[in-house]
Amino acid sequence: MKDLIVFDMDGVLVDVSESYRSAIQATVLHFTGTQPTNDEVQVWKNKGGFNDDWKLSHRMIQELGEEVAYDDVVNRFQQIFLGENNDGLILRERWLAGEGLFERLARRHHLAVFTGRLGAEAQLTLDRFAKTTFNPVVGADHVANGKPHPEGLHKIRASVPHGKSWYLGDTVDDARASRAAGVPFIGIASPAAPRHAELAQLLRDEGAVAVIDDINSLEGVLAANS
Repeated sequence: MKDLIVFDMDGVLVDVSESYRSAIQATVLHFTGTQPTNDEVQVWKNKGGFNDDWKLSHRMIQELGEEVAYDDVVNRFQQIFLGENNDGLILRERWLAGEGLFERLARRHHLAVFTGRLGAEAQLTLDRFAKTTFNPVVGADHVANGKPHPEGLHKIRASVPHGKSWYLGDTVDDARASRAAGVPFIGIASPAAPRHAELAQLLRDEGAVAVIDDINSLEGVLAANS
């Protein structure tokens, strides 16, 4: 029986520094006239509880003294991220896995995704880079409770016969969801990311069995923990 690896998407499978992160900055700028820095966005992410970028954008707008309807924030964010015809910032995303990585992993593992994105938005990006690699793909609209609640991980594990399971993520909320589900967690903290050292330590503090620079170091971690 194959083991199961579940991947978060943003910051794990794809670089979203010029998509989701930029959409947060542009949304906050639109409603407040102030653009938060990458570092400031990461501070909020490191607090936990802000896996949902819509909610984070809304909260940051409130913190800057503006009262804006949540739905208006969501609509503006989506206009920036998706554009008129899926031609917005989503097209700036960059696939992070090296050539052949998932082909090698798939020989011994079931591969799945649990992401805070809407399922259709996740599929748009997966269709560009890895159309048939992951099954199932569980998005925010597939669960009643988003991260750090473990519902998505429970749903995936119940749908796929498997041996040992793992979850890979790059946020405190990913780590907490993994711990709540009783799944070993592997953290990713890119050296290029804002507040890299702080994030790496937070992920270790949340119980990560390992913290790696990017997904291409995963095979070594799996071998060491098999």
